[in-house]
Formats: sequence, structure tokens, C-alpha cells
Amino acid sequence: MGFQITGDAAADKVLDDSSFALLAGMMLDQQYPMEHAFRGPAKVLERFGTFAPDAIAAADPEEFAAMASTTPAIHRFPGSMAARLQELARIVEETYGGDASRLWTEAADGKDLLKRIMTLPGFGKQKAQIFVALLAKQLGVRPEGWEAVVGDYALEGHRSVADVVDSETLQKVRDFKKAKKAAAKAAD
Repeated sequence: MGFQITGDAAADKVLDDSSFALLAGMMLDQQYPMEHAFRGPAKVLERFGTFAPDAIAAADPEEFAAMASTTPAIHRFPGSMAARLQELARIVEETYGGDASRLWTEAADGKDLLKRIMTLPGFGKQKAQIFVALLAKQLGVRPEGWEAVVGDYALEGHRSVADVVDSETLQKVRDFKKAKKAAAKAAD
């Protein structure tokens, strides 16, 4: 069973085949529906011809931003996300030899993994925690102490993209987020 986040088998296969695509999809998951964010790498692959970090990092920024902005865009903020994606690619290329999976395969423990992810563009603490939970729940990547660094995202339930395994769980995550927003709004 591979990823079933996007609702599009071809886009999910890109996530299955590329650790960098999975990382980039998570980076794009911001102020944009998660299934659309995780389709971003497939759009880039289709239009750009590759999703290799070295090629993305080396691309002309204006041309890359124009490609990312082509309808349907890779994100609701395609220009800034194209720049962020190129920066992510540059870091993966320079720090991890183009292999994004080294972020997690070479992490000493859960704390180290969280710290590594938080240094990436677009990854604050919460997003990094969700990504560590996704790695643990979906890929079985469980460095020592991972549960402690992800907090509630380690729990069973439907809290984030880490819990999405099909269209039904995607809807449950949406419902959870909607209820959480409503509760926060009511508390204000």
C-alpha cells in the first residue's frame, strides 16, 4: 500500500517514489488543502520533467516560478512556494547529497530528526512534528524518542496528514481540523 493522500493515484505514486517529493508536499501543505499541496510535486514533475533536487535547485528562478504558476498552480501562492521549493531542493542537494531520506535515516533519534526538519524552509515546530508522525505512521520510520517529539500527533485518531490513508480518513482529518478551528473561534 502506498500513499493515498492526494486522491490521484499518479500523484500519490510520485510521493511513493521520491522522498524529496514527500518532503516537498509537506512543505507545500500550508494555507492550502492538503491533498492539493501533496499534488504539487506531481505537477512539477509533469511540467518540469523531473523532480530531482539538483535540477530544481539549479533552475532559473523566474522560469521555475512561471512553471509553478501555470494553471493549475502548485499552490495558492505559487511564486513564493516555487522559491521555497528551490531553497528546499538546494538544502537537500548540499546537505544530504540529493537524498531527502537521509534526513530521517541518519537522524540520531527523534529529537535530532525534529531539529533537522525544523531547519528546512516552511517547517515550523508543528509542521515538523506532523512530518515526523507521518514518517512513523506511514513509513515505519521510528527513531528512538519519536513519540515524545510529536506530542499529540503520535496518538491514534485523525489529527493530520499523518493519519490519512484513504478518502475516508482524509475527511475525518478535515472534520477534526474544522472542529478544532470552531472551538478556537468560540473560545475567542
